[in-house]
Amino acid sequence: MEAEPPCGRKGFLLKWDREGILDPGLWRIFGLLLLVLFPSPSSAQVKLGVDVLAETNFEILHGKNVGLITNHTGRASDGQSTIDLLHETDQCDLIALFCPEHGIRGTEDTNVGSSLDQKTGLPIHSLYGKTRKPTPAMLEGLDVLVFDIQDIGTRFYTYIGTMALAMEAAKEAKIEFMVLDRPNPIGGVRVEGAVPPKKQCGGLTSIYPIPTRHGMTVGELAQLFNDEYEIGCNLNVVPMKGWKRSMYFDKTGLTWIPTSPNMRTLNGAICYPGIGVLEGTSISCGRGTDQPFEMYGAPYLNAEKVAADLNSQNLPGVRFDTHPFTPTAKGHKFQGQPCQGILVTITDRTQFDPILTGLHFIQTIHRHHPTEYTKEDRFATLIGDPEVWKELTEVGVAPESILEGWKPELERFKKTRQKYLIPEYKE
Repeated sequence: MEAEPPCGRKGFLLKWDREGILDPGLWRIFGLLLLVLFPSPSSAQVKLGVDVLAETNFEILHGKNVGLITNHTGRASDGQSTIDLLHETDQCDLIALFCPEHGIRGTEDTNVGSSLDQKTGLPIHSLYGKTRKPTPAMLEGLDVLVFDIQDIGTRFYTYIGTMALAMEAAKEAKIEFMVLDRPNPIGGVRVEGAVPPKKQCGGLTSIYPIPTRHGMTVGELAQLFNDEYEIGCNLNVVPMKGWKRSMYFDKTGLTWIPTSPNMRTLNGAICYPGIGVLEGTSISCGRGTDQPFEMYGAPYLNAEKVAADLNSQNLPGVRFDTHPFTPTAKGHKFQGQPCQGILVTITDRTQFDPILTGLHFIQTIHRHHPTEYTKEDRFATLIGDPEVWKELTEVGVAPESILEGWKPELERFKKTRQKYLIPEYKE
């Protein structure tokens, strides 16, 4: 008995073809037509803030002298650089560029110097070199400072700290600050992790007391920073069109661009808020490999035992496999040294809890390597709670109990956050 063709568009066409209605050429044409008329529901083409700005012919920048904080991720959905778009329009004058950590091209992994842009001849002022905040001299002659950089949704990723300091500078210089909004690539629904104490904040990796996974876009964060932390600048956010809070980046229809040398994949970004804190310990996070922040290891690590222990804990949505690697990133731990590693594979991202997984990872490594496995000073800043290391490694507190202890502050933040969520992003 002949099997029925599969369901859906392709199955429909196969049935027609089997009955001799379509020849192969027409089959292909008709298939393409159906794909155009009825695109896959798995993704949608999101219009970025810069797309919306360009569609209005940069009307809100008309006649203004513009400074642009951006890098290689500052692109319209068709791939055009925001630098080029603002430089080429006759609606405004782009007179200065500003770059965050990793530089204007996103390739640097150390402090960045100021320079000139080869294509436009514009000055590039580094905000990750001698200063982290635009100086009055850098802002001289500007009417508006525009921010267009892709964030990854984690408190200790430095781009949002750069944005906050630039907002302060704009306020002091009495110029406008504009954010061209972009997706939170790990979604805008889940809010997780510790809210750090105020005394721990102020640097780029913890600029304000917000949770590790904040579930907000840069535009929403700018609004929250401006009001809750009393920056008080003249802020204008250009929202996206078509982005919904439930979307991960691969559902936006946009092209993923590695946001820095070692943030290469979406899965790495999903792991980052929880397991990425291991970078503040004596573990390599795979910098310089093809899958940074998906691989974790050290020369001393008994990867087989640690992976087996983690798998036995049945953590939701994740699997751990042994995977030796050699980190190659200059200036980072274990550079050039073969490491016994563990590959983190997300099996169900709707169930995967990166924060819970990171806490279990730390406790499990320490259980097997109580002497070799140590923390660095920055660990407390990354994780957002100065007591966690002691609780996990000395007292033996269950990670689930630590999460419970974070809930009151997390709930307070969620209520505050609600005021700054952009309505157009709801389902």
